[in-house]
Amino acid sequence: MKIIQIHPSDNVAVALTTLRQGEEVQIGERRIRAAQNIERGHKMALQRIAAGEVIVKYGNPIAGAVQDIGAGEWVHTHNARTRLSEESSFSYHHKTYPLPAVRARSFQGYRREDGRAAIRNELWILPTVGCVNAIAKQLAETNQSLVGGSVEGLYAFSHPFGCSQMGDDHARTRKLLAALARHPNAGGVLVLGLGCENLTMEQFKEELGEWNDKRVKFLVCQEVEDEIGAGTELLRELARYAGGFRREEIPAGELVVGMKCGGSDGLSGITANPAVGRFSDRLIALGGTTVLTEVPEMFGAENILLERCADGQVFDKAVAMVENFKAYFTAHGQVVYENPSPGNKAGGITTLEDKSCGCVQKGGSAQVVDVLDYAEPVTRKGLNLLSGPGNDLVSATDLTAAGAHLILFTTGRGTPFGAPAPTVKISTNTALFEKKKTWMDFNAGTVAEGEPLDETAERLLDFVLEVAGGVRTRAEQNGCREISIFKDGVVL
Repeated sequence: MKIIQIHPSDNVAVALTTLRQGEEVQIGERRIRAAQNIERGHKMALQRIAAGEVIVKYGNPIAGAVQDIGAGEWVHTHNARTRLSEESSFSYHHKTYPLPAVRARSFQGYRREDGRAAIRNELWILPTVGCVNAIAKQLAETNQSLVGGSVEGLYAFSHPFGCSQMGDDHARTRKLLAALARHPNAGGVLVLGLGCENLTMEQFKEELGEWNDKRVKFLVCQEVEDEIGAGTELLRELARYAGGFRREEIPAGELVVGMKCGGSDGLSGITANPAVGRFSDRLIALGGTTVLTEVPEMFGAENILLERCADGQVFDKAVAMVENFKAYFTAHGQVVYENPSPGNKAGGITTLEDKSCGCVQKGGSAQVVDVLDYAEPVTRKGLNLLSGPGNDLVSATDLTAAGAHLILFTTGRGTPFGAPAPTVKISTNTALFEKKKTWMDFNAGTVAEGEPLDETAERLLDFVLEVAGGVRTRAEQNGCREISIFKDGVVL
């Protein structure tokens, strides 16, 4: 198959391989000749589209034609424009869809003392302020001998904040770092402060709430003579505690999986994203939890999610999340619709609506059970929406803080980064998977080659359970572990 019409009402189709000018393709009962070269992932008009008419893909409006477009012509930024604006209104029209029947599954994970499941048993060093980043890195580098047995890694997560912040920024930094300190994949946590920052250790402990003093230790560097020696001793204590955990069989329904995309292309919404969506439905059918973020990449496709909100209260929270993010854009003098990156456009994505309709495919067809603020922990099993931007590092950190054991990251361009939670890179096309074998974990490009989406989703479920059981992702193998914290206001 060289081209696909995603929805029967679409007036464009997507090339699954590069079409040459004059090449004929079959679309249902029709044969259409390509008027120009059309690259893989790009759109071709299936009929004449007059200037001013709506361009439809995924069964949804994705653009308006700015000039007459003939059947077989390439449809992209030269002849199509967004129809989005800052103004929007939403109404609740509840829809439900059946979840697939799935046999019971399990993985080999860790059971924490508080009953939570974990898929890694690591030691994490969390600086409360950027001033001690170098000390955190030195402690991680000089204590790698503590890794062994069931202790699977020792990592420091540096960032530039924790001081010279006010208001919401200060609160977000505190909330995010405390959420990471609670993450079950960390068998032991060293919280490292300087002593004069405005995110004080007292504030951090208050944000953290109750903690197990065998699992979480605190060090304020200005209060000791030798911070490396003191930090090393605390890490040794944490390693002894974490080393007591062993993997055991845990039901798949205890998994929390984050979902996001980056470096999307024209195949993202056809291969990898819907494969993740069908995986999500399967995990939820098993009693599990998935989390979808990147609010700006829901703009223009909100109704696909809003109509599946479990009740009116969840719907109201979802609408508020979308509207608040639009207000964030406009408060900074930015339009809400200028989102697709140069890489997105090169891959065939024309407008934000085009991108968003593909992005929300990751949410599958399950009911939306809750809407979470930034870094707010998951409390309800099922599909959750999480407030956060599209930026890869910021949103992946946000997903980790919400409690995701691992993150599924779909991409048509490729990226090496990794969040604190294991980050599974899923390619939208086989060429990327074969080119970047040291980055990519799973190939969903097989969908464009004829593999049914349900089979791809089953393969992905199998792979996720392997990762949950200890198989290391490419990012883990490459040592790619980073955090990034959402910032909005001034720096003092």
